[in-house]
Amino acid sequence: MSKTTLIIKREYLTRVRKRTFIISTILFPLLYLGLIFGSSYIAAKSGTHLNVAVIDSSGFFDRGKIERENMKDPDSSSRLTLVNMNPDSLAANFKKEGYDGYVVIPARLKWEDSVGSKLTIFTSRTIGGEGTGPVQSKLNNIWNSIKNEKLGIDENKKMILEKNTIKITPQNINDKTANSDVATGIAYACGILIYIILLLYGSQVMMGVMEEKTNRIAEVIVSSVKPFQLMLGKIIGIGLVALTQFLIWVSFVFIIYNVTSASAGGGAMSQMVANAQKIFMSINVPLILFCFIFYLLGGFFFYASLYAAIGSAVNEDMREAQSLSFPITMLVIISITMMSSAMKDPSGPLAVWASIIPFSSPIMMMARIPFGVPGTVPWWQLAASMATLIAGFMFTTWFAGKIYRTGILMYGKKPTWKEMIKWAFRKS
Repeated sequence: MSKTTLIIKREYLTRVRKRTFIISTILFPLLYLGLIFGSSYIAAKSGTHLNVAVIDSSGFFDRGKIERENMKDPDSSSRLTLVNMNPDSLAANFKKEGYDGYVVIPARLKWEDSVGSKLTIFTSRTIGGEGTGPVQSKLNNIWNSIKNEKLGIDENKKMILEKNTIKITPQNINDKTANSDVATGIAYACGILIYIILLLYGSQVMMGVMEEKTNRIAEVIVSSVKPFQLMLGKIIGIGLVALTQFLIWVSFVFIIYNVTSASAGGGAMSQMVANAQKIFMSINVPLILFCFIFYLLGGFFFYASLYAAIGSAVNEDMREAQSLSFPITMLVIISITMMSSAMKDPSGPLAVWASIIPFSSPIMMMARIPFGVPGTVPWWQLAASMATLIAGFMFTTWFAGKIYRTGILMYGKKPTWKEMIKWAFRKS
């Protein structure tokens, strides 16, 4: 067994046997789902609830229309109340009256104007657009009903106008089974998962190298193993830990899917299984899994080697490590921020080039693949992306190995990127 293999085995076994690995493997999917559904629940419950008084000087907004609008959505974050008060008196006492703000509808308001009217909501605190949006929506609904009455549009005609709308559904003629909604969800999940793994396990590589250097363990190891072998073994070992965790998650998904498929008798469970089958039928599961594993490992090797180089160069000061790793971390953050823009047009120039450039391709290409191969992602683009990523992590591994060889045995000197680049291109 080679020395590199022994290091890989040591790094892998010491991490998968830890209790933290087992706990994180179980808890991460739960936390991920909790983050998605919990954030939606919190956003719904923590919205701005406004009780707004309305002073109508136009004579259009009567109490019946306002109450009907409130009754349409009793759980809305806003409520309108028609009051018969002087604006100056209400301005001084609206908080005592139990209102969060008030709106004055002027007498000059004309329903036949072709230009929209601008009203002001007066409050005692600054409220954002999302907070005042429901108030604006309710006032517009009432105003539309007033205009409908003036134009002689009855409820039946109004219903036709509201219900008879045009909805656009995208359809890829090269892949008619593709579902854009499903593809978007899978793309987000893949991109965010790779983003988390790159930062989480990349920092583990850096911290592991720093710990061995600080404890002088590296000095003992490099006496019998080449520094490059030590670095490569550590990167591959931790990369296999990340892969193992992902495969466990995938296995859980398929086990749960098969169990629910076998036990689904009818009702809601049967409907859920049917929806899951539609999702799996609308995507190329083997291709997505293969590409995810490839880009997960390729992106990890690309970034982990740089994190290892930083860990070998710094001493005990964690601030030095954070400062040097900041440019590397920013590359990952830039990739995830570009993902949303690229998903709006997966075949656009931004999406194409960002999925070929090595530092962003792990996240960007996985954000495009669910939309269809070769429909959205031609085979040549997928091949070019894989080839450049392989070339990229081979270069970063070589580059980091040169830095690692010098930095792992250097103490007491504060490194900089300029100095580390000199180490990399110094002739042996």
